[in-house]
Amino acid sequence: MATKIRLRRMGAKKQPFYRLVVADSDSARDGRFIEEIGYYDPTKRPEVLKIDEEKVLKWLTTGAQPSDTVRSLLRKAGVLSKFASKK
Repeated sequence: MATKIRLRRMGAKKQPFYRLVVADSDSARDGRFIEEIGYYDPTKRPEVLKIDEEKVLKWLTTGAQPSDTVRSLLRKAGVLSKFASKK
């Protein structure tokens, strides 16, 4: 079972709000997930990004692969540099 860290879309029509979740790679975008590790709200100014770094680092060390968008958000938050320095 391969796990991915990806965005789960929430919110109303034309008002997206995303949760960062760890999910099985076979599950649907907004379907079943294992754990919620943060959220991202692009509609606010400035954009709101809240990430539980401890949980993210735990999942990255166990082999979870972030999606491209999540990878850029983790880079913006500075989590990927902490993960690289731990290696």
